[in-house]
Amino acid sequence: MKNCFRMVNVGFMVCVRRINYALYEEIETEDVERTRDVYRECLKLIPHSKFSFAKIWLLAAQFEIRQLNLAGARQILGNAIGKAPKDKIFKKYIEIELQLGNIDRCRKLYERYLEWSPENCYAWSKYAELERSLAETERARAIFELAISQPALDMPELLWKIFERANSYYKDSAPELKEERATLLEDWLNMETNFGNLGDVSVVQSKLPKKLKKRKPITREDGSTEYEEYIDYLYPEESQTTNLKILEAAYKWKKQKLASSEEDYD
Repeated sequence: MKNCFRMVNVGFMVCVRRINYALYEEIETEDVERTRDVYRECLKLIPHSKFSFAKIWLLAAQFEIRQLNLAGARQILGNAIGKAPKDKIFKKYIEIELQLGNIDRCRKLYERYLEWSPENCYAWSKYAELERSLAETERARAIFELAISQPALDMPELLWKIFERANSYYKDSAPELKEERATLLEDWLNMETNFGNLGDVSVVQSKLPKKLKKRKPITREDGSTEYEEYIDYLYPEESQTTNLKILEAAYKWKKQKLASSEEDYD
């Protein structure tokens, strides 16, 4: 064990010196090819099957990006994922592709990320967030379903936060999307149920809507009218608003009644 720590420490110090040398070549002498060679040799020195340093891979990739060599940066990050995958490498690679607007590449990277680390709630939640930001509701839902089906998750509270934010979005910013919100809450309820003792079903149950059968008129081509049944959703906050309106109407009626009685008395 001591020998292993010593090897890692020595390797790290060697890499630090080479990084400093690479920065010197890039900034002071402006020798692009020499800088590239230094990073390449540094990565060759590291026994990646035993230990690796995400920072070296990222610095080498960022150097290529500064040279506008996107293909070179992708090759470095791809090699990093193949030889020594780490969270930092996946996150940076996805960030780069997202900035470039390469959504399909981001999806493939998230898939690789989750193949390597299927218990990683951060990766699941960010992947679902990406799809939701693209209005790909079905994709986002499928990702959540895959996440909660995993035998183990490192931080399930991250998934809870995603559901909370999504529910708040539907409630405050898109109240017309009642059915989509109901579907989200059903998925959330399933997740809490699957977590067993770790879940909190009551939190979601308090947010569930009542399903109401309603009818709406539909005008046919010949001008006649028929009625079609549909399901509407009444959410808890809407029920409270409705109750308040009823109370306000009752109070107003009572006030008018009293005023009318006083006029009759006069």
